[in-house]
Amino acid sequence: MNNNTNILHTKNLSIGYASKKEVLTIASNINISLTKGKLITLIGGNGIGKSTLLRTITAIQTPISGDVILNNKNIFSIENSDLAQQQSLVLTDKLPSSNLTVWELIALGRQPYTNWLGTLSEDDINKINKAIQLTNIAHLTEKKHYEISDGQLQKVLIAKALAQDTDLIILDEPTTHLDLFHKVSVFKLLQKLAHESEKCILFSTHDIDLAIQLSDEMIVMTNEKTIQDQPCKLIEKGVFDTLFKDEHIVFDKTHGKFIVR
Repeated sequence: MNNNTNILHTKNLSIGYASKKEVLTIASNINISLTKGKLITLIGGNGIGKSTLLRTITAIQTPISGDVILNNKNIFSIENSDLAQQQSLVLTDKLPSSNLTVWELIALGRQPYTNWLGTLSEDDINKINKAIQLTNIAHLTEKKHYEISDGQLQKVLIAKALAQDTDLIILDEPTTHLDLFHKVSVFKLLQKLAHESEKCILFSTHDIDLAIQLSDEMIVMTNEKTIQDQPCKLIEKGVFDTLFKDEHIVFDKTHGKFIVR
């Protein structure tokens, strides 16, 4: 493992839910590594535990067992204020009602760095404007966030994460509810940002065919195991062949996509 590029890794991680009465383990023995400059997608069937894994590696949820190591420290030992300067999270939750403009929404990404008054410094403003430039949304900045389309809003939330200026950006299904044009647009944007900014971008998605084409690496969750590798190597290993337990959905290795028969 190259510690110069590794941002986060897990050690024999088990995820799930624990109560006083019982422990429900959703997935176990998860060993993944997130490194700089890569676009990594997380895929798996519905209910397999993708969101639970994302919540665990972002310290929202406690693991059943194992460790999550962020920049050589156990993530659960890191203060929230420091954690917000090391990783940013984009969820699919609806935004709370507000009258914020797009620029103001993106500016919230600088909260981990501003003083208690929330005053933006020149450096903060430069980071916000750079994020707007990278995501090509300057034409939207004066609009209210509720006045733009879902595809545009997704880019705004990505810009907010960029303004937060963390090495690791994690997104939970950012292409949900988008049409094919906007799905591809978001995928290509994330790929560009990972490669040009040397950040690691991890996101969960149901758009497996696009993920195979555009990801540097993929993390595939099945009932039996969680495996991480380059898409071409996952194809060689036959990982996608049994992803769906349905005789009508088969993986075409030649074309690298699922087909219905």
